[in-house]
Amino acid sequence: MVKVGEHITLDIIGTTGEYEPSFFEGLVYKIAEKAKVTVLNISKYKFEPQGFTLVALLAESHISFHTFPEHGIISFDFFTCGKVSPSVALDVIKNEINCKRIVKKSFDRHTVENYFDTSSTPGMQKSYVVKDVLEDFVSKVGQHVQILDLEEFGKSLFIDKDLQVASSDEHLYSSTFVNSGLKLNPSKERAAIIGGGDGGVARECISKNFGFIDWYELDPEVVEVCDKHLGTIGQKATEKNSVKCVWGDAFESIKKIETDTYDKIYIDLNDDQFCIDLAAKNMDQIIRVLKPNGVVTAQVGSQDKRPKQVENWKDVFNKNFGNATLDRVYIPSFDSSWNFYTSVNH
Repeated sequence: MVKVGEHITLDIIGTTGEYEPSFFEGLVYKIAEKAKVTVLNISKYKFEPQGFTLVALLAESHISFHTFPEHGIISFDFFTCGKVSPSVALDVIKNEINCKRIVKKSFDRHTVENYFDTSSTPGMQKSYVVKDVLEDFVSKVGQHVQILDLEEFGKSLFIDKDLQVASSDEHLYSSTFVNSGLKLNPSKERAAIIGGGDGGVARECISKNFGFIDWYELDPEVVEVCDKHLGTIGQKATEKNSVKCVWGDAFESIKKIETDTYDKIYIDLNDDQFCIDLAAKNMDQIIRVLKPNGVVTAQVGSQDKRPKQVENWKDVFNKNFGNATLDRVYIPSFDSSWNFYTSVNH
């Protein structure tokens, strides 16, 4: 990581009246003295009928004020590569400006970035700390694929800005997934995996000595990029003699499979309603290729983040099999417990 400076923003809320431009200019010099920075130039502009903007060029970066008298808000930001934290400006402003409250945001300016989690628990916003971006592209099938090196969780796969797997705790996800099916029926002559492009579920099936595995994956570029950067997850599962990769639409391919073929079917699709609807639409084919007393298991997401989605998966399983067993494991990189529903084909 290379740090180049510190940055703070202050939203000064509940101000009364409008301060004169000269007031802000004097305030800049007070902040500069406190922060031990050098003011090189000040540019300011007063709007009609109200409002004011000031930008101070520093030898160490900049300070700015923007006023919104109609809303009682003054916005301030201060970026410096100096030795004194820009946060010292907060005390100066508290002493000089009357307001109800001040909202402060501070962050380092460096080569590490924050990546917002699109699946944060409702009412919250979580972000990942990114050390490096290793891959960032749109695949031929239209998925936005990223491999990010996360500060806490290591190399990780994101698809359409949703975390799919992190190298630090992937084993918790894949082992729980595969064992959920084996608990209800230990048979493992032949399995099908639908999705799971990172290769973790395939690796687990291989380690459990499944006789043969048909791995149905829509996007070969996901498998390729995971082999390249997340090789410890898949462990070259595509090269094993016991694994056959079938590229393209899994449900179209399954139509060609003989009835009563699989002991286990693992559905590892993206975490969204579209995939639930897709699986529900094709459940007749799933049942057809599943042996009597065979088991189907699906990752169904988090009750913390998308509770309705978990319930929708449960409804699909109960409607088609009349039974649904829930397994759950806490995944640190997901910051939530993850759920897997399993049904037996009675």
